[in-house]
Amino acid sequence: MDRPVRPRLASLSDFQFGAVATETIEDTLLHLAQQNEQAVQEATGRMGSFRETRIVEFVFLLSEQWCLEKSVSYQAVEILERFMVKQAENICSQATIQLRDKAEPQNWRALKEQLFNKFILRLVSCVQLASKLSFHYKIVSNVTVLNFLQALGYLHTKEELVESELDVLKSLNFQINLPTPLAYVEMLLEVLGYNGCLVPATRLHATCLTLLDLVYLLHEPVYESLLRASIGNSTPSQLQGEKFVSVKEDFMLLAVGTIAASAFIQNHECWSQVVGHLQSITGIALESIAEVSYAILTHSVGASTPGQKQPVPPYLVARALRAAASPET
Repeated sequence: MDRPVRPRLASLSDFQFGAVATETIEDTLLHLAQQNEQAVQEATGRMGSFRETRIVEFVFLLSEQWCLEKSVSYQAVEILERFMVKQAENICSQATIQLRDKAEPQNWRALKEQLFNKFILRLVSCVQLASKLSFHYKIVSNVTVLNFLQALGYLHTKEELVESELDVLKSLNFQINLPTPLAYVEMLLEVLGYNGCLVPATRLHATCLTLLDLVYLLHEPVYESLLRASIGNSTPSQLQGEKFVSVKEDFMLLAVGTIAASAFIQNHECWSQVVGHLQSITGIALESIAEVSYAILTHSVGASTPGQKQPVPPYLVARALRAAASPET
C-alpha cells in the first residue's frame, strides 16, 4: 500500500522573517490588498456556506494525515468552498431558466443527491489540487487517494480521480491558486518585523496558526458574534446577514484581527503597539481590528481571561463594523 512516509514537516522555527527585500514585500502586499478588495466586492450571499465545521475539520485532518503543509489545508478549504458554491449557483441558474422557458423540469432531488454522493471525492480532489500548488516535495498520489477512499467505502478508478480534478478545474476556470488568510498573516508579519514590532514575528506566527485554525473551525459562531456586535442586535435580519458576507470574505481584516489577538495572548502590554502598526500598514480602523481580535479571543481563551491581566482597551467594544452590516449601506 502506498502510504506517505512521515517527513519532517517545516517546524515553526523553520520560518524566517526579515529575509525578503522590502521592495518585494511592498509589491506582494499591494497585490494581496488588490486581490482582497476584489474578493470583498464580488462576495455574494452564498459565499462561506461550505466552510462548515465538519468539512473544515475533515480537510485539516486529511491534510495532516498526508503530511501536507498548513497552507495546503487552507487552500483546499477555499478551493472546495468556491467549487461547491459554483455548483449550487449552476443548479439554481438551471432551475430559473427552466421555469422561465416552461421547459420540462429536471429531477432536482436527483441532482442534489448526485452532488452529495460525489462530495467526498470532490473534497479529496481539492486537497490533491492544493498539494500540487504548494510545490510539496511529495504531492498526494492517485494511489494514496484511492486507498483512502477505499478505506471509507468509496470505490473509484484513477480515471474517475482525474475526471474529478478536471471538473473542479473547469468549474473554477482553472483559477485555483486562491489567496488564503494565512498568506495575509505571514505577509503582515514580515512588515511588522521591519517596523520594529516588540513581539517577535516567529512567536506571533505560531499563535496565529492556532487561532486561524480556530476561526476556520468555528467560522459561523465567530462571524455570528461579529455580526451581532456590529449591529447591536442579537437577532440580525436576513438582509443584514447577506450584507455581512463581504466582511466574511475580507481576509485582510481577518489577518489583522488574528495577529492582534495573537499579540494580546503573547504579550498584552505590546497589544496597542501591534494594533497601531497594523492600522498604519493596512488602513483598517483601529476599532475594526479590535472588534475582530476581541471576537477571536472570546471564542479561544474567553472574554475574561486576558482581562485578568490588564483591562481590555475601551475601543474593543466599539462597533466599527456597524456600517458594513447596516441595511442602509
